[in-house]
Amino acid sequence: MTWLYLILAGVFEVVWSSTMKLSNGFTNLYWSGATALGMIASFLFLAMALKHLPLSLAYPIWTGIGAVGAIIVGVFFFGDILPPITWLFIGLLVIGIIGIKITSGH
Repeated sequence: MTWLYLILAGVFEVVWSSTMKLSNGFTNLYWSGATALGMIASFLFLAMALKHLPLSLAYPIWTGIGAVGAIIVGVFFFGDILPPITWLFIGLLVIGIIGIKITSGH
């Protein structure tokens, strides 16, 4: 269940970063509220995961899920254009996240 909490924390990090973009600098109250709820959910799930996982493991995985997720949302929903070499480094980030999990012993 701990890993599910960590994954949900990462997913909600993607939610709040995406809705923050949609909030237009917090001028749109609907998306600003969604951002706040996403942040709260992300931090709550991270806190629950940290009850059983070390910070040195949970934090980089949480931020990695958020980073890769935000990139994917940016490309597919906001029309961001990334050079091909950037995709290589995104792949390395994913490999790093998986490597941290596999070698952690948790």
